[in-house]
Amino acid sequence: MKGQPEDIQSLLQQGSSLLQLNIDDDALQKLEQYAGELLRWNKKINLIAKKQDAHHIVENHFLDSLILLPYLSRDGSSLIDVGSGAGFPGLACKAALPDLRLVLVEPRLKRVSFLRHIIRTLRLENVEVLADRLEDVDPQRLSCSHISSRAVAEIGGFIEMVAGITGENTEILCMKGPKWREELDRASAVLHRFGIILSQVNEFTLPFSGASRAVLSFRKDILQ
Repeated sequence: MKGQPEDIQSLLQQGSSLLQLNIDDDALQKLEQYAGELLRWNKKINLIAKKQDAHHIVENHFLDSLILLPYLSRDGSSLIDVGSGAGFPGLACKAALPDLRLVLVEPRLKRVSFLRHIIRTLRLENVEVLADRLEDVDPQRLSCSHISSRAVAEIGGFIEMVAGITGENTEILCMKGPKWREELDRASAVLHRFGIILSQVNEFTLPFSGASRAVLSFRKDILQ
């Protein structure tokens, strides 16, 4: 669309400011370039829903991913993004945090091709794409400080997926909409079985639509 890149750059800057996210000019340029490639590729393969305007793309894909930046900004942070799809949230966070060590787990090969293209285009380092399902990956390749989920599964199902690779200090980050409390209730038996506890909930609203979002942080219960 004509004018789309300028709209995206402005919206990224405005939205990140409203969310109180510290994103420098280099990161904004990378994210703008990422969005442009996403739109171009999306004409040929189904990465995101068609006919989304700039506000929707920036808010529902990029800003909704970048809300994880405060969790990942500590020195030495590493992230495993399960079912990364078009790179959300992991690759968007990596574009804003060059020192983040990132592993993207994505079994769908067309999406894997897109992820690798973005990594090359943005010249990102310390990023690995595993073209496989999580359960088929050698756990020794999956040591990390954080594991993320964005629309992969309900909380209980995701905890079951990642419990085997969760270390004592690993933080599991589940990104949810307004019905997160119901999901949390349904996950109680799974959390108890694996000795996982909820350590923090951060609720926020997206800056343009006002839609409700929450990041739920889980850890292993070291007292068990």
